[in-house]
Parts: sequence; structure tokens; C-alpha cells
Amino acid sequence: MKTQHFKVVIAALVALITMISCSEEFLEVPVKGTNLESNYYKNETEAFAGLVSVYDVMRKYGGGFENMVTFMNAGSDDFKAGGGNASDGIGIQSFDDFNITPTTMPQSYWSDFYQGIFRANFLLTKLPDVPMDETSKAMFAAEALTLRAMYYFELVRLFENIPLITRPLETAEFNNVPQAPPSDVYNQIVEDLLAAIDDLPATVPADQTGRLNKGAAQALLGKVYLHIGMNAQAAEQLREVNGTPGETNQYGNKLLENFDDLWIVDNKFNTESIIEAAHTNASSSHWGNWGSGADEGNSINTMVGPRSYARLNNTAPDLPSGWSFNPVEPELYDLLENDPRFDATILDMEALVAAGAADYLPGYEDTGYFLKKFLPTTADVTTGTGEPILNYRQNVYVIRLADTYLMEAEALGGTGERAQALLDAVRARVGLPSIQVSMSAIYAERRLELAGEGHRFFDLVRTDRAAQALGDEGYQAGVHYRLPIPFRETQNTIIEQNSGYQE
Repeated sequence: MKTQHFKVVIAALVALITMISCSEEFLEVPVKGTNLESNYYKNETEAFAGLVSVYDVMRKYGGGFENMVTFMNAGSDDFKAGGGNASDGIGIQSFDDFNITPTTMPQSYWSDFYQGIFRANFLLTKLPDVPMDETSKAMFAAEALTLRAMYYFELVRLFENIPLITRPLETAEFNNVPQAPPSDVYNQIVEDLLAAIDDLPATVPADQTGRLNKGAAQALLGKVYLHIGMNAQAAEQLREVNGTPGETNQYGNKLLENFDDLWIVDNKFNTESIIEAAHTNASSSHWGNWGSGADEGNSINTMVGPRSYARLNNTAPDLPSGWSFNPVEPELYDLLENDPRFDATILDMEALVAAGAADYLPGYEDTGYFLKKFLPTTADVTTGTGEPILNYRQNVYVIRLADTYLMEAEALGGTGERAQALLDAVRARVGLPSIQVSMSAIYAERRLELAGEGHRFFDLVRTDRAAQALGDEGYQAGVHYRLPIPFRETQNTIIEQNSGYQE
């Protein structure tokens, strides 16, 4: 697949969905002014603008201080929270130490995804009456359903006990929506994805790169099935996505020959990308709107860089300074040290300093090792308007082909010819020899292949390994597999706090 590089500037949609924000990378034709809810949508252009607004919430994966990647990395055993000090981002710090509470849980991980759901619900309600081509209408609806499923999947994985809302709410209902059984939420996710798949195209036009295709919905469905233990169904969907291991699949996806090329900023929506969140340096993000949804830059780039970085000779990379979040744990360093993916994954500042090639100011929980996949170079710093450190343009993979290969191998039970071929393909791409396929081999490969991309915590929880891997960091089985519901959501509502987090 991919996520929407397509462009359309949207004005405010409705009070229900709050203010819409879309970057210039997503936008093309300004539509100024506001319209009442009853007027939406009068034509295909307005419906398309509404669809873009649903896509726009995907910025959550890499945008703003409270992005998914750095937060979920901090909750894993591969990275620390880091930053400037122990109170630098109390949410990410408290998740790292598993002393997170309803008051330290950042609100946005709940509200941002619900914003996307509300936008999808509104669009789906209005689409049937929009005068437009029926094929396009069906595709718009399929994209909205897939995005709604993705946002619900993030919410139910994060919080477990959440409201299930599939239509626009009346004002009187806002504080009286009950939490649904998690099984109902997963059933809705599966229903949405199954309904979407047939109406999504196999590929999208070059000028609309980033829009969801059939393979994207199938990959997400396979991931959902795997998460809830429906392995046979997961393997079936993921096989459709993966095709012959190592070859081009039916949707045009193929592993990149060079692992390092995944992290070239200009290599957006490449053949390995299945679902990708788009970012741009053209939205003029500034401190006043950072994290509000109106900013479209990648914030991971600034967050994971070394503080006060100084290049002392030309053997060191030419990097801008960052904020030293997500320092790499020594255990991951050791696991990757002799792996071909090391140089693309980890920046060894300790070695650069020892060689007199560079210097930096150690931050909180410093290990001397930094997440290189998201380190921008000085050449990536925008010269446009807005605050440069808030306007990086690197996209973020939500699902990529190596991920789906390893998920299918896991769904197959880590045994058999096909599971072996899937594991071999991921290893062969980086020049590693075949090893006997097994569940432990697949888990180890996921850890190294996807290091720093925000998957590790969920992988540990899904496979019942979290207590063992994270116990020394404060993780308690039966409590920390899900997060506390943000305090505000339980005030003047009927929402009940998750057990283990009552204050």
C-alpha cells in the first residue's frame, strides 16, 4: 500500500470533528470558509477533503512529541525514555518505568485516534448521498473503513476497554458512551476490513501514492488476526500480501535489495512500504501548533538525535542536534553489533567520541548509543518557514513487507517450508545465512529487523513474553499489558478506569 501523498487543503469540517488540519503535502486546492454539518458533502471534492482529514490522523505515528514510535520504544526493553531529565515528558518517562498513572498518561493517545474515528464515521454517514461516481464512492468508503479499523486497533491495543462508536454522536451522548467488550471492538475491526478489501484497488495511481490499497487492508487484517490469536486466518491474509517470499507480490511490493535504503528520506512509498504515514517540511509547523494536529513534520527525527552534537572531523556524520530520547539499551547494541543492520539502526556516539570524531552532551539515561533509523542529516534540515526542528519530512512505516513476512511465519507456527522461506528472505536481504525456522528464531529476527520502529512492546505482550522481558523495569503481568485511560476521560463520563490504575 501506502498512505496518501495526495493533496487537498481542507477548511474546517464541522464542530463534531473539530478543526481539520492537512499539510501542503496533502493539499492542493484551498477551500476557504466553513460549512454547516447539514451542507457536507455537496460533491466529490468535498468528500475527498473529508477523506484526507481521516488520513491526516496518521501523523500520530511520527508527529508531535507524543508520537507512537518514541513512546512505544520507551516501553520496550530495547530503548530507554531518555531526553533531558526524569521529568522531560512525564508520560514517556512513566511508561518507561511502568509507574504510569491516569494523570501521567498523555491524553492524546486516546483523543487523537478517536478524532480519526469521528471523522471516518461522519464521512461514512454522508457518503451515500454525495452525487459522485459509485466506484469512487465505494473506494472512499473502503479507505475510511480501513482507517477506522486501524485507529480502533491502536486504541484497543493501548487501552483494551474503550467505547465503540460507529456513527456520529449527538451532543447529549458524548459523556454517556459505555465501554465495549474488547471482543466487540475486534469484531468491528475485522468487519470493517473485510468490508473494505473488495472495494480497494490492487494498486493506486502514481499521483496518489500513499492511498490505501487492497494489500494494505489485508496486511492490517492479518496483523489484527495474529494479535487476537486467530493464526490460521492471519496466515491466510498475510499470504495474499506476501506472495512468493523474496519476489514481487501481486500489489507490486518487494523487499528492497538494500536494507539501508529503507531509511533514505527521499525513498518514500518504496516497494517495501505497505502502510506509511506521510510527513512534510512544507507545513510551516511552529511551537504554537506543534502536536495540535495542524503540524505535519516528523518529530521523531528531532527527539532521537544526540544533544549538542558537534562534528569534529569528516569521519563523523553531519548531523543536527537533537533531544536524546530513546537511547539504545546495551542489550540491543550487543545483539546487533555483528548484524549487517547495525549501521542503519544504531549510531555509536561512544565510539565517535573515543575516536575524537564527534562530541555531544549526554542526556538523561544516556548509553552512548542512538536510534539511527530516524536520525536526519544536516542536509535534511528545512530552509523553509516554520521552526526547522519541527519540520522534518521523513515518513514512518506503519507496516512494511519484512514485517508481514515475519508475521506470516509466526502465524504458521514457526514451522514448515513456507515459514522457512519467509524467514530466509528477510535474512538473505541483509546477507545473513539461513537458520532453522522456529518461533524463537522469528521473534529474534523481528527484534533486529524492526528495532526502533515501535513494534517491540506489542510483540512482547502479544506473545506473552512481556513479564519476563520487562519485569526488571517494573512491568506487572495483568496490569501493564494495557495503559491507564487518561484521567480526563473518566471525569463526568461513565467510562471506568482499567484495573490496576485506580488513583
